[in-house]
Amino acid sequence: MRATGLRARALARTTARGAAAAAGLLAVSTRVTPWPSALAIRAIFDRGAARANTSLARHVPSGLVEDVDEAYDISSPDGRLDVFRPGRPGPLPTVVWVHGGAFVSGSKRDVANYLRVLAGRGFATVGVDYSIAPGSRYPTPVGQVAAALAYLVDHADRLGVDPTRIVLAGDSAGAQIAAQVALLVTDEQYAHGVGVAVELPPDALRGVVLFCGAYDFTLARGSTRLGSWLVDTAIWSYLGSQRHDERVTLQGSIPPNLTPAFPPVFVSAGNGDPLLPHTLRLVESLAEHGVGHEALLFADDRQPRLGHEFQFDLDTAAGREALDRSVAFIQRVTS
Repeated sequence: MRATGLRARALARTTARGAAAAAGLLAVSTRVTPWPSALAIRAIFDRGAARANTSLARHVPSGLVEDVDEAYDISSPDGRLDVFRPGRPGPLPTVVWVHGGAFVSGSKRDVANYLRVLAGRGFATVGVDYSIAPGSRYPTPVGQVAAALAYLVDHADRLGVDPTRIVLAGDSAGAQIAAQVALLVTDEQYAHGVGVAVELPPDALRGVVLFCGAYDFTLARGSTRLGSWLVDTAIWSYLGSQRHDERVTLQGSIPPNLTPAFPPVFVSAGNGDPLLPHTLRLVESLAEHGVGHEALLFADDRQPRLGHEFQFDLDTAAGREALDRSVAFIQRVTS
């Protein structure tokens, strides 16, 4: 019995030392690479996105036409897009949606049912896949969305899209990417600086729809320890450096680069969204530059508080309001 107890205590000490060593290794690794934290965020976000997409299934209308996994870039396994449209002839005003996921997670699958719901309102809707960080870094996703737009223009007749009535849209990280692509379309000098060209005439981009985005990389870190970890990991993964390159940080931020040529904007975020300051900063900058915009914001004391990506919950009044308001905006700018 005594020998058994000694072996058990020895095993416990060995296990504890191993756990401590593993924890130490993890702590060190998270200081030299964003990968461990990015993978943790990816696992959490992917589960949440899958649940949200599944809950939207009951809201999807019947009779839609779908073209899925169109290869807009045959050189990349991530260069795929889905097109949804109502069962009537095109060409239709087209909403090109860039999915979120803190730059390190997500796919077009996550927004597929939401885009089906939007298609039921009379639009062609497009979900774009792009390569996520840390495996791919800025500005790769920006260039991929630009390539997706070129593909849609080239295949407009077959896909039923109207290349003269495009609305860029996105949620969370995808909102930042969509907004930056809109900058590329409307500001040739800015596009030259980024090194990404978009083959879309500025007057073909009728508007931008943005939900819960991270628009300004110069803003302070999150207000909580968890929020700071998430924001730091996302930006480190996407921009490629823990010590942010000021030039890249400013280039990827939307408010400092806005011009009056930016297209009309519908923008929204929940009152409980940790990224709400980004939306408030964007709205302020849009007003400063005379850019037409409609903001769906909520009172600070609204209960229950509306968190990140609130718009995907169509079982709530706020989610339905966001859908109806954004649809009305799209109809107005594409008519």
